[in-house]
Amino acid sequence: MNFNPSDDRRMLADSLDRYLAEQYSIETRHAISKSATGYSPEQWAKFAELGLIGALFTEAQGGFGGTGFDIATVFESLGHGLVVEPVLATAVLAGSALAHAGNDAQKALIEEIIAGGLIATLAHEEADAHYALNRVSTRATRDGDHYVIDGAKAVVPFADQAQQIIVSARTSGNVDDEAGISLFIVPAGTAGLSLRAYGNVDGTRAAEVAFSQVRVPASALLGAEGQGHATLEHAVGRGLLALAAESLGAMEVCKKATIEYLQTRKQFGKVIGSFQALQHRMATVLLEVEQARSAVINAASALDGDDRIARERALSAAKYTAGKTGTLVAEESIQLHGGIGVTWELPMPHYAKRLVMIDHVLGDEDHHLQRFASLGHGEI
Repeated sequence: MNFNPSDDRRMLADSLDRYLAEQYSIETRHAISKSATGYSPEQWAKFAELGLIGALFTEAQGGFGGTGFDIATVFESLGHGLVVEPVLATAVLAGSALAHAGNDAQKALIEEIIAGGLIATLAHEEADAHYALNRVSTRATRDGDHYVIDGAKAVVPFADQAQQIIVSARTSGNVDDEAGISLFIVPAGTAGLSLRAYGNVDGTRAAEVAFSQVRVPASALLGAEGQGHATLEHAVGRGLLALAAESLGAMEVCKKATIEYLQTRKQFGKVIGSFQALQHRMATVLLEVEQARSAVINAASALDGDDRIARERALSAAKYTAGKTGTLVAEESIQLHGGIGVTWELPMPHYAKRLVMIDHVLGDEDHHLQRFASLGHGEI
């Protein structure tokens, strides 16, 4: 199998990397992260113009990509640039849910996303769910031509900036049943919807979202009632690949910066990269990063396959490897830089924080190691 990227993907990656290197400095990123919105509408519009968002959707959906390798290409570049804009929340999680289950009217929202005119997010995770897709305690009750939603969602990315929130709620069954989960599109500002927004340690934004007697029309139902689990698995699966690829991109930046530092920093009259103990540590980092790259390639290849078990195992393997290796690269890069490695002015600690944070989004390494094993035994 040829693992080299296609010419189109190489050109897209080169364009994104060049743009981010020239227009998205670490100082620019800090300013955006500290802003009231937590993202830059100007940068978001530019990403749409560059085709970054369109590359995450198929031609039938209005884009020009949408495959696993397209997602990996875009998010590796986003990892290089340490981008904080809501690409994952809007284009991958919410966008994939709309593409998978939406009717024609709902899929029209995808056009707005691709054009850079809409911020959307997926509100699924709950405080006691422990990353399990099937565990949903938020309830939606049919009331004539409406549904009434009650419950709470945790760590919803960019919920305070989203114009549309796709929320999972149980319309039947027990709290941990796969069947009985439904998805609803709830516009921002709907009566009974409240949230508490905050900044994460890595510079991204999230919110705790509460639903108290939130009434939405039956037309807000995304897909068939009670059949939302498959859509969640589809959207989250694409999100897992995106996160693993973003982590890989951030690892590459840390790796290169650390090698450069080891080759220039002198101690005892020698560059510290000549010390064998440090060479051994760096060699481990290099090997682990290549292992992570292999896991991302495997997941990208499996994403569009028909074998559900093989696909989900590959995605969990990639997310587990990204979490484990990302933490290693973050720790080693900081330690090999010494005290300077934790200074705010250096990009390194910000990459390290993002690498560690990625491990806790959509399931940490412990969760995905267990999921990988369970899938192998046919338990899921």
